[in-house]
Amino acid sequence: MDIGSFQAEEFGELQRLVDGLYAGRQTVDRLDMVVQGEILDLSSDLMEIINLLPPGVYERKRLCDQLNSALAAHGWGGMYGTVE
Repeated sequence: MDIGSFQAEEFGELQRLVDGLYAGRQTVDRLDMVVQGEILDLSSDLMEIINLLPPGVYERKRLCDQLNSALAAHGWGGMYGTVE
């Protein structure tokens, strides 16, 4: 099996997290993302990605760009999915 095509059991969880956080909101604070990730008991890999976010308040596009950059840097985009 090609490791590049492997999808983790957690595939799409970051997308669901982003969708939930932005429901009815224009911006999200990094701390909100970290706390919600912990509440949802996300895997250590996904929490590593979230914890790489610099502190601040994010509009959705900027947050997704940051998360996708971290996923790409780790080579995890195909495994966990990217966010939009």
